[in-house]
Amino acid sequence: MIATASADWELDFYSRPILEPDGKKRWELLICSTPDPIEGSPSFRYVSTCPAGNVNSSWLKQALQAALESAKSENLAPPRRLRCWRASMRTMVQRAAEGLGLELIPSRRCYALVEWLQEREREVYPAEDGYMAGPLAPGPIPIQPLALPLPEAARGDSWSWATLPVGALKEASDWPLGFNGLVPVPGELDDSVPVPGLRLFSASRALAIAGWLAGLEPVRLEISGQQLVLEAGLEDRWLLASLEAPEAEAAAAAFRASIDAAAGLQFIAVQASETATSLDGFWLLRALSDG
Repeated sequence: MIATASADWELDFYSRPILEPDGKKRWELLICSTPDPIEGSPSFRYVSTCPAGNVNSSWLKQALQAALESAKSENLAPPRRLRCWRASMRTMVQRAAEGLGLELIPSRRCYALVEWLQEREREVYPAEDGYMAGPLAPGPIPIQPLALPLPEAARGDSWSWATLPVGALKEASDWPLGFNGLVPVPGELDDSVPVPGLRLFSASRALAIAGWLAGLEPVRLEISGQQLVLEAGLEDRWLLASLEAPEAEAAAAAFRASIDAAAGLQFIAVQASETATSLDGFWLLRALSDG
């Protein structure tokens, strides 16, 4: 009998910095469940190595099936959704997921997976035979898409900068929330550390705006020149506001400080007004490297 509620899965299927005895790079499938915001760590992890000559959707489908069976053996429910992290692997993952009836969400909102991969890059791969130490030849730098203006239906009446202490964000699961995307707050962070974010206000369309944002898979906020940009999905970029130079500089500094002091945490809140006691939408975001 299944003992736990279903959780989303985060997936990375890609080559690693290890040469196998045949001279080809190792390919590896990593899967972890999206952590519950209260529990704070993935309940499921799965690793499978793929021969370089078998990198295709058929192998991946079989590996996903094995992962589902592994989760079942641990009394874990199958995932509600599967998030694919790398744009270059989207088509292959899509084919494999469809063959198993899994819903695929192309999204960089895979914070637990990125942290796990960074941990393996520090602690696991260097200890493997065939590890390619030193700098690797960089891949081509992708062209960053232009930030698109928000559609009219998604624009609020006004917005403002805001900060919340880490201690408050640790209690966000207890707030009256509508649409939301909460992630665990690293427990080692001091409760007094400020986290930057923004509040969007709309007296008549707050819930609709929150619903629209929920479908975007919001990833992080950034200051690009004098533009406030929301990065979302795999490659989407949305222009939230144009800023004066001093304001842009101050906001960029706040976001940089967040990366250093608050593990990259940021947030977006959607409310009917500045005095509203409930939130129609609330997302915790993190500025993490996404390869």
